[in-house]
Amino acid sequence: MARTLLLMLLLAPGAVRGEAPPERAVIEAVQRLFDAMAAGDGGAAREVLLPGGTYRAVRQDGTVSGGTHEEFAGRLAKGGETLLERMWNPKVLIDGRLAVLWTEYDFHRGGKFSHCGVDAFNLVNTAGGWKIAGFTYTVETAGCRPSPLGPPAGTNHFKRP
Repeated sequence: MARTLLLMLLLAPGAVRGEAPPERAVIEAVQRLFDAMAAGDGGAAREVLLPGGTYRAVRQDGTVSGGTHEEFAGRLAKGGETLLERMWNPKVLIDGRLAVLWTEYDFHRGGKFSHCGVDAFNLVNTAGGWKIAGFTYTVETAGCRPSPLGPPAGTNHFKRP
């Protein structure tokens, strides 16, 4: 039985080359955007955002706002409050060079809870790896379930409206 398990692992796609499963690469691409947001690094955001892409925020009252990836990255570069976005239970669908990542998230601004919601990212696998072609997210300020990740590191409390 152990030999059969070893053989299955060795024959798994990417096992010999040590590659990460494609779903993990998609999640890592989105995490790079979150890391760029936390660092206030517009350049790092541009590395994972496809030029010409857009984003949209859908608020609880139904209003929709957004802009271009360049505008998004430019706002990060201006600095300001510390941003922290965390995702959990991401669901990834891949077909060839196209992927979708759908995940719950929470968002903290200046060390305080701001809102929660759902992120939906569309990604394209380019010569430079997975890039975000566009994203849409909901913004919910009330009725948020506590994150299974617990309170963010460095906070003494975790209040939710």
